[in-house]
Amino acid sequence: MSISEANNISGSVTEFILLGFPCRREIQILLFVIFSLIYLLTLMGNTSIICAVWSSRKLHTPMYILLANFSFLEICYVSSDVPKMLANIISQTKSIPYAGCLLQFYFFFSMCAAEGYFLSAMSFDRFLAICRPLHYPTIMTYHLCARLVVSCWVGGFLSILIPAILMSRVPFCGPNIIDHFFCDLGPLLALSCAPVPKTTLTCATVSSLIIFITFLYILGSYTLVLRAVLRVPAGSGRNKAFSTCASHFLVVSLFYGSVMVMYVSPGSRSHPGTQKFVTLFYCMATPFFNPLIYSLRNKDMKDALKKVLRAPSKEISKNTEK
Repeated sequence: MSISEANNISGSVTEFILLGFPCRREIQILLFVIFSLIYLLTLMGNTSIICAVWSSRKLHTPMYILLANFSFLEICYVSSDVPKMLANIISQTKSIPYAGCLLQFYFFFSMCAAEGYFLSAMSFDRFLAICRPLHYPTIMTYHLCARLVVSCWVGGFLSILIPAILMSRVPFCGPNIIDHFFCDLGPLLALSCAPVPKTTLTCATVSSLIIFITFLYILGSYTLVLRAVLRVPAGSGRNKAFSTCASHFLVVSLFYGSVMVMYVSPGSRSHPGTQKFVTLFYCMATPFFNPLIYSLRNKDMKDALKKVLRAPSKEISKNTEK
């Protein structure tokens, strides 16, 4: 593999080399197969949830509309870095253009921020439904739900705009080898040929604010929800509320548990192997598990998914009968 530095006339880097997972060819092929399978299953799982919500009128409620948007976000999120990672595993060059690297950085972290906002919106919806059940229909209207959805999407892209602009001004004139499988913040800052304390501080501040504000809001919401659920007499209503909230909080734990390790201090020089594993967990494992968590613990969603999955089989049986 060629890892020569690609410099233009002005001396700035025009492309980066993503080392990814340097190992024997046989292991790389095995990783490619495993990651491709997880990626396809992630796409299928989240697409199934979107189709289930779309096709079932019973699921045309704010909670499931938010969940469908969250599933679409997971598809965009996992597609912002995994396809390039898969291509680089089997590629000999493993390069990414400078502009492509910055775009990947921007889209990946925009989706990451939007995920935090969507999890916050979903916790707000559950708080209203369980702690303010009589006021829920008048507060959580379809109009408010639509505003929340738009705010989460727009907020995600706007939140990372300033860090992305600052990263585009970081001087890269030396080594262009990134010991990672995508254009992550820490490895990119480490390649800067001049100190960029303002950029590092700004990125650390933005990431910390997004992570902690959304996490504390979600934690507060589910604490109030848990108190309300425990006051409800034992029965099916209590079990259903507890099951739904447990699913949501499990997703929150998976996402924030791994993200906090990485991006509260973006300039930290942790071990590259640990960095890759943690990043791989929240950029592939959490989008993969989310559909399973939400569908397996929700009867309405399971029923809708069964109808979606039965529809193609019925079409096939009709065609064969003809």
